[in-house]
Amino acid sequence: MQNGVINGKEIVATIREEIKQDVSKLVSQGLTPGLAVVIVGDDPASHVYVNNKEKSCNQVGIYSVVHRLPAETTQTELIKLIHQLNADDQIHGILVQSPLPSTINEEEVVDEIAPHKDVDCFHPINVGNLMIGKPGTIKPCTPAGVIEVLKRIGADIAGKHAVVVGRSNIVGKPMAMLLLQEHATVTICHSRTPNMAEITRQADILVVAVGKAKLIGPDHVKPGAVVMDVGMNRNEEGKLCGDVDFDAVKDIAGAITPVPGVVGPMTITMLLQNTVNAAKALR
Repeated sequence: MQNGVINGKEIVATIREEIKQDVSKLVSQGLTPGLAVVIVGDDPASHVYVNNKEKSCNQVGIYSVVHRLPAETTQTELIKLIHQLNADDQIHGILVQSPLPSTINEEEVVDEIAPHKDVDCFHPINVGNLMIGKPGTIKPCTPAGVIEVLKRIGADIAGKHAVVVGRSNIVGKPMAMLLLQEHATVTICHSRTPNMAEITRQADILVVAVGKAKLIGPDHVKPGAVVMDVGMNRNEEGKLCGDVDFDAVKDIAGAITPVPGVVGPMTITMLLQNTVNAAKALR
């Protein structure tokens, strides 16, 4: 297994090259995978994410279209657009960028995306399929990226104790499901967990996805454990940092992801992979 700080740039570059070759083969057969991203309003971070997604699509040859809608867009107007994209044969994946304005019910919007085009795996049908381990189910991008990194660094997952800190619908819960599918023994910790450090210290694989800077320190980590930091925060100096106190933990962990640099780019990479898989499924 790769030890030390995980080189996300290298892993991302390798996978994206594989996707690019896959897309090229599909294009030669007359099928160009297509992704539509919808963004509502002026959230600066969301616009950065969407631009990165568009750029990444272009790099691997995926057809990409971005619908930038004003903050005043109504839920009815947004759902009408989603129905149009559902019916568009050039589009194989639809992603609605979070957060949406408070006037729009995100859950109701997600329910309107055709399940086979839901490349985020947020639709209840896909969440249910993930839960039962149905083959061919599109996997949620961030947790799928974590699994892919673990495999690429040669980490054993089967039979290991994996601890997930966080229980969100976007990362924590699906992360636990994917680790279970890889035959790990899984424990979930959260804000109500007493003596969290006692549990996290048992982890061979520790995945942290809470959104609280430096939540995990040296007392939380077993020597040699693989630490996957999914958190994205700003520290006192305004710099991006994760949920793990990286400097205090990096010499204890067997392998660790820096923030930023691994999980963010891997999330977009898995979105590209999901779009390609969705296109293949429709052949």
